[in-house]
Amino acid sequence: MRDYKVETIKRVEFIRRLLDESSASGIIFGNSGGKDSALVGVLSKMACDNTVGLVMPCTSKCNYGTDMTDALMLSELYKIENRKVDLTKTAETLKKTLNEATDMSSTAETNIAPRLRMTALYTVASTENRLVAGTGNKSERYMGYFTKWGDGAFDFNPIADLTVTEVYEYLTYLGVPKRIIEKSPSAGLYDGQTDEDDMGVSYKAIDMYLQSGVCATEDMEIIKTYHKISAHKRNPPIVYED
Repeated sequence: MRDYKVETIKRVEFIRRLLDESSASGIIFGNSGGKDSALVGVLSKMACDNTVGLVMPCTSKCNYGTDMTDALMLSELYKIENRKVDLTKTAETLKKTLNEATDMSSTAETNIAPRLRMTALYTVASTENRLVAGTGNKSERYMGYFTKWGDGAFDFNPIADLTVTEVYEYLTYLGVPKRIIEKSPSAGLYDGQTDEDDMGVSYKAIDMYLQSGVCATEDMEIIKTYHKISAHKRNPPIVYED
């Protein structure tokens, strides 16, 4: 297990250095009410008092229920400024307009919410001279379980090297409420959605593979496939060079 006291000192210094180098006035992150955003929010607040959590419900009922409740609880507990931007009507309008141009796939439709959230975060960040903090962990990144130009877009990410297992450990060390730690990992893209159901493999298996290179054969095949087909998400855009 990592020494999370030392990890905190190093990560807070990392964030402060970035703020200084960029001459930014503050930080903004998507406060989803989940584990990753909670950890990023707490670390950002430790590094910079001028940290804002943006709660961005979009279509899914859970966004307005448990997710929002947990997001507000985190903000109150750690004295993080909290703002709400409801994107549901914006998403509905965009879907209606796009369906006039194409027969939208379910995957494309699901990715609208993360991309609208990215737009909201960067609009506020640009207006207020803030850096956008990313909230994706190592396990998600390896699997490509994030939306390109959505939650995969950020100025910095202080937890990108942590597996889901380590995020759990870190949150426990920091004393984040069990309500947040124990909820099923979910991007909140639609009601009843969970990360592990979507991928067909557990984070426990993913983390075991990342740490040791070993896991059940069927799990390994899923992990390798996801990693391979999502390579474009982790690489810079392709440009022509003569």
